[in-house]
Amino acid sequence: MLARVTTGFPTSRHPGQRRHRTLRTLLILVAVATVPAVVALGVVVVPWLREPGPRPLFQLPVACGETWQLGTYPGHDDYDVDLFPTEGEPWGRPVLASYDGVVTVAGINGSVGGRNPDNPDGPRGRGGGYWVKIDHGGRWETQYLHLLEPPMVREGQRVARGEQIGLLGSTGNSGAPHLHYEQRRGWQKVETYFDGLPSGITHDDYEYTVRLTSNNC
Repeated sequence: MLARVTTGFPTSRHPGQRRHRTLRTLLILVAVATVPAVVALGVVVVPWLREPGPRPLFQLPVACGETWQLGTYPGHDDYDVDLFPTEGEPWGRPVLASYDGVVTVAGINGSVGGRNPDNPDGPRGRGGGYWVKIDHGGRWETQYLHLLEPPMVREGQRVARGEQIGLLGSTGNSGAPHLHYEQRRGWQKVETYFDGLPSGITHDDYEYTVRLTSNNC
């Protein structure tokens, strides 16, 4: 990249030649100085243009040995998954990281609303309520929405598979306590896989449910 530079150097016997030589020298210096910046910019940009890496061995984001119902419904979006425990109290159940990674978001998506264990029929909020997003490398990420309380992790924190990141709740636009969960490849939603096997949730044309047992141990 070249830039025009105006100087205030004194003139000589040949002012035109002196100015031209000075200007050429400065232009060369500017161009050379710009190269590292372009190279540095390339280091930042190029990785995002690469193909996503292999799928991590994601696990159900719930306690080891528990069986949960995974489901979707018309209008829910093709690959979105809602998780409900098949037994016991749903409120406040531990929500775990599906795989090792770095927390990139830990906060509020939309608004929280007023639904909680003491007021389960309170006013709904907007969006996902309290939520967490984890970057697993290779342009893979997972998202966890409708948490009961502010996340137990912070942005920039490294987490391990099975580490608790929050509590099951019903914040945001949610009708009952559950976990809204997504896996994304290169920013695009994809079918969720758990322990190397597909969940089968690939559409939202009609209601669909499946039961799986967690190996997030």
